[in-house]
Amino acid sequence: MNNDLPTPSLGMTSAEAEAEFDRLQKKLVPLWQSIQTFNQDEQTIVVVPSLTIDFECSSSELQAYEERFLFLLLLLRQPRARLIYVTSQMIQPNIIDYYLDLLPGVISSHARKRLFLISPFDASTRPLSIKLLERPRLIDHIRSLILDVDRAHLVPYNTTTLERDLAIRLGIPMYGADPKFFPLGTKSGSRRIFAEEGVPYPLGVENLSSIDDVVTAISDMRRQKPELRQVLVKLNEGVSGEGNALVNLEGLTFPGTSERDLILDRLQSMKFELPGVTYESYVKKLNDRGGIVEERIIGEEFRSPSAQLRVTPLGAVERLSTHDQVLGGASGQTYLGCRFPADPGYGSSIMREAAKVGARLAREGVVGRFAIDFVTVREPSGEWKSYAIEINLRKGGTTHPFLTLQFLTDGAYDADKGVFTTALGQQKCFVASDHQDSPLYRAFTPDYLFDIVARHNIHFDQTRQTGVVFHMMSALGEHGRTGLTAVGNSSEEADAMFARAVEILDQEARLALDRETKSVS
Repeated sequence: MNNDLPTPSLGMTSAEAEAEFDRLQKKLVPLWQSIQTFNQDEQTIVVVPSLTIDFECSSSELQAYEERFLFLLLLLRQPRARLIYVTSQMIQPNIIDYYLDLLPGVISSHARKRLFLISPFDASTRPLSIKLLERPRLIDHIRSLILDVDRAHLVPYNTTTLERDLAIRLGIPMYGADPKFFPLGTKSGSRRIFAEEGVPYPLGVENLSSIDDVVTAISDMRRQKPELRQVLVKLNEGVSGEGNALVNLEGLTFPGTSERDLILDRLQSMKFELPGVTYESYVKKLNDRGGIVEERIIGEEFRSPSAQLRVTPLGAVERLSTHDQVLGGASGQTYLGCRFPADPGYGSSIMREAAKVGARLAREGVVGRFAIDFVTVREPSGEWKSYAIEINLRKGGTTHPFLTLQFLTDGAYDADKGVFTTALGQQKCFVASDHQDSPLYRAFTPDYLFDIVARHNIHFDQTRQTGVVFHMMSALGEHGRTGLTAVGNSSEEADAMFARAVEILDQEARLALDRETKSVS
């Protein structure tokens, strides 16, 4: 993620923009108090799920990511809420119908009248916020849909200066971290906060700006821990592990050769998490953005949990959830999905450590949702030991499945007990994935997917409050990819529902291929 992309001029200096943004942010306080007290009050939510990413993706993938937050349509349960949802390209009407039909206790036609879908019809892979800032008339149109700017706010995915400038152009506050806090969410900034707040984190060195710095850091780390086997080099800015590279130090000895030369040789053959990255391009990004190197925590039983919190506009720190992340990729550092809640063996302990970070961010003045990622290994004693590795000052892959569960069930997470309980008193768990894909799924359209869901009875059942909710369906045709969240009354039931849904998709995809093969022959 690059926080300094060029943006159309606001016609004001940086200092004036910061002052105007601060003025708008103060509106969040009375608005939040009203929302928390009276859900019947009028409000307008402007959703702009813009992604500022550093890896190649197609326009259909970008559209699918922008649609990943359509669960926010469930906010239309509030009878006087208006929701403006912006995407690069228009969303298929049947996908909108799918989400509106999930609304419990609401007349879908009433909700539909309070939903406004906006698009610049721009299929490029640039951030959506830039596409809007380039189109003043489209921004004027969005403003015209806001009945009262004092009772409206912007909900972005991540918060760069682009989203700040968009909030200024719209004249409404933004529920998210001010981009001036961006350094706190970098890899180097995260390690500094962990150190200052007494949160355990891996051996490593931050604030590196060249490959020579990385060589020196690894040499220093080996002196502190001679048995060091693997380290990770991480760019300060990176999403889902895409800025990470694995360096193997096993068998590294120095008979007649300088230590620096051997370490540099290992760095030149490091394994990049993102496919297609070259050593030269990675070093250039390291020079531009800086980064860290840290020990790769390994063990026979290894997990990668995360804790989600938020700081409200009133300054309160709220502990929202814990998840076990499902990782994949070249070296197991790419986010694929999650399980909720995190294993009780360490769920409460990581939340205690995360709360220290939350208190610090609240003191800094951060507002909005954020997550702290950990790695956890089981020690020979049987106890789990956790290390904090990153602060994400944005929404993430765990946000949409958790809020989907919360909005569908009126439930709440008890951070002390580590359980989620619905308004009816039933505990819930889920398994979610953003990366359920197969080349065979390209045979599916959203309508075909909905037909499969209905025929096999895997749709979310409002009576039992269990079942499967799909998302990212716009990526089916080109990439054979969708996302799904399987909600059950136990972790075992959620796992079984997820596995059954995948089995059904695979079976239906094979049947579709067989029919196609027979028709051609």
